[in-house]
Amino acid sequence: MTTLLTDDRWRELLHTRATNPGAVRQAYATRKRRSKLLSDSGTLFLVAADHPARGALGVGEDPLAMADRRTLLDRLLVALANPAVDGLLGTPDVVEELLLLGALHDKVVIGSMNRGGLAGADWEIDDRFTGYDAASLIDCGLDGGKMLLRLVDSDPGTIPTLQACATAVTELAAYGLMAMVEPLPYTREGGKLMLQKDPASLARAVTVASGIGTTSAHTWLKLPSTDSPEVLGATTLPVVILGGVPSGDPAGDLASWGRTLRHDVVRGLVVGRTLLYPPGGDVGSAVDAAAKVLEAAK
Repeated sequence: MTTLLTDDRWRELLHTRATNPGAVRQAYATRKRRSKLLSDSGTLFLVAADHPARGALGVGEDPLAMADRRTLLDRLLVALANPAVDGLLGTPDVVEELLLLGALHDKVVIGSMNRGGLAGADWEIDDRFTGYDAASLIDCGLDGGKMLLRLVDSDPGTIPTLQACATAVTELAAYGLMAMVEPLPYTREGGKLMLQKDPASLARAVTVASGIGTTSAHTWLKLPSTDSPEVLGATTLPVVILGGVPSGDPAGDLASWGRTLRHDVVRGLVVGRTLLYPPGGDVGSAVDAAAKVLEAAK
């Protein structure tokens, strides 16, 4: 795999982290912002790297794949170097490291807001906001905020998460920033959370997420790929397709994304582990293949 995070760049990053915390504020302030969210083709392609903050580190057979920060940053640098990639979805730590590495100029940057529902925790559905808030997103000059909204009818932890997401949508809209809501319907089976991919459950989640907050003017939805038109037909809001847990079948993932991307409300892709940790490790090729699928669909 191509390596962009050289020993010298890595040591410089560690030195800055230890000796000059003010460099983070300076990096936010001097980032060159892109003037619009969508590309000239009317699409949005982001790489996602907010999984570690929720304790979701595994990829395939490696339960700690995303735990090695140097490897993660190197893979992100490779992905962001592709001109077809519009930007990043990340938590403050990852965003700030990439800012210090100079990788986010002229890129869309969406800050991840709620990561408190740690993977596998008893309170996982009560997904507290532990990352960016609306005020910090505007203060840092970022382009929007993303929130995870897992809906479990049998778990009362859904209620405070639903309320917190509604508040965040309202606050982001007041600043004119995108609110990227990821509504996912789950059930508990044998104590384990299971994503419900049937059209009825997904369509219901879409309608719930579309109606939260005092306005939907700045709301986008982040949804799984689907072959069911009734799911995407449940909203007029712009939609981006998420990569989800890597299936181990890159060709199948690309085909699934491609079918969903053809729907009129779908504007792009937000993919993390599937592109950053592909079979064989060639991040550049994986990102390029996804970019071509997006281009072909639009």
